[in-house]
Amino acid sequence: MKTTTPRILIAIAAVLFAINGNVEAQLGKQMGLLNPNTAAEADLAKVPHLNAEMVKDLIAKRPFLSITELNTHLKQMLSDEQLKEVYGKLFVPLNLNTATGEEIMLIPGAGRKMAHEFDEYRPYKSFVKFRKEIAKYVDDKEVARFEQYLFISIDLNTASDEDILSIPGMGKRMLHEFKEYRPYKNIEQFRKEIGKYVDEKEVARLERYVTI
Repeated sequence: MKTTTPRILIAIAAVLFAINGNVEAQLGKQMGLLNPNTAAEADLAKVPHLNAEMVKDLIAKRPFLSITELNTHLKQMLSDEQLKEVYGKLFVPLNLNTATGEEIMLIPGAGRKMAHEFDEYRPYKSFVKFRKEIAKYVDDKEVARFEQYLFISIDLNTASDEDILSIPGMGKRMLHEFKEYRPYKNIEQFRKEIGKYVDEKEVARLERYVTI
């Protein structure tokens, strides 16, 4: 028994790890893609086709609560071809489980077929499943590129510190506030409690990344 017990424990741990979908942060692994709601002015200024005036206007109007909202704003100034270049560097992350086909197709290189494939395998509990399923259609490099545009919402009451800190713009102070009011009974409670620290638009931005 002394020699087999460690092996049994390792096996059990491996099963639990697999069941949990290789538990990981809920934001897709990043490869330098900027978030318009959190990026510094100097970084935004490096995005193709965004001049100094446009950058200041973007900062003044954020947070953008969806890529559709950002797209509507930028379409007033940029062509479709220019927007594709912008979205290669800058994007509002999409909820992998709820994003519409139109939103997915704003990801550069993601056409109608890929929007269908994203939707076909819902719901996703982790990016492990996403990587496995989408790798049937594109290579690993392209899967990784798509992933950085996406997030999977986290459970407010059970999410780890790592999960919560993966939310764009999240710091240690707000991590503390998220955890202080657990357990949350509903999303209205989240809005009320977190609204003590940030304004309504920021609460709405943070709310995109969580569920109960």
